[in-house]
Amino acid sequence: MGEGFQFIDIILFAMIAAFLILRLRSVLGRHKDDGRAPKNPFSADKSAPPAEDNVVQLPDQSAPNEGVHFDQIIGDDPENEPLSPALVGFLEIAKIDPSFDPQEFIGGSRAAFELIIEAFAQGDRESLNSLLSDEVYNNFTSAIDAREEKEEVLENTLIRLVSAEPIEAYLEDTNAFITVKIISEQVNVTLNAKGEAVDGNSNQISEITDIWTFSRDLHSRNPNWKLAATRSLD
Repeated sequence: MGEGFQFIDIILFAMIAAFLILRLRSVLGRHKDDGRAPKNPFSADKSAPPAEDNVVQLPDQSAPNEGVHFDQIIGDDPENEPLSPALVGFLEIAKIDPSFDPQEFIGGSRAAFELIIEAFAQGDRESLNSLLSDEVYNNFTSAIDAREEKEEVLENTLIRLVSAEPIEAYLEDTNAFITVKIISEQVNVTLNAKGEAVDGNSNQISEITDIWTFSRDLHSRNPNWKLAATRSLD
């Protein structure tokens, strides 16, 4: 009688162990992207799990993204005010690329700003090459070359990204351009070979306003936006 109960206990423990193993496999199997390169900051969904095998889910091209409230992103009231240049451009972009999401783009522009200013300060040409257009890349690397020739080091600390506001969006053929006004608080100081400050102040926080324009060919398979133009109000 006791042996019968022991046999039943063994079966129950085996069933529980098998259930736990299956649950662990289902959870651990979701982390297939470990070790991969970081996604582009303008990726549409940074939290979604990667597609299995070679199956790629394409966006629905039949209708614009109905879940995106463009007027709320820009702050316009279409019934009482004319549409802003940014909102008009966003709507035109969405006609060609229904998967375009202004809110995702704005979030991506903030992330790209942080990556680019950090890569520029560090002289990281490889990272800059993947984020900048050819013209902007050449301008940035020329400044890095001049800095390195003088044996100077740029120390940059981004204290706070205050805001990132889209101010213009437009199309040129199939190329989309979106201009973003970015306000940030930074500490910038350039040091010479002796470690002496030749420009900037390590004890001063400056509010800097940058006007950056990002671009992308909407007919390209490459989903990445690149920085195509820069100017500063400071």
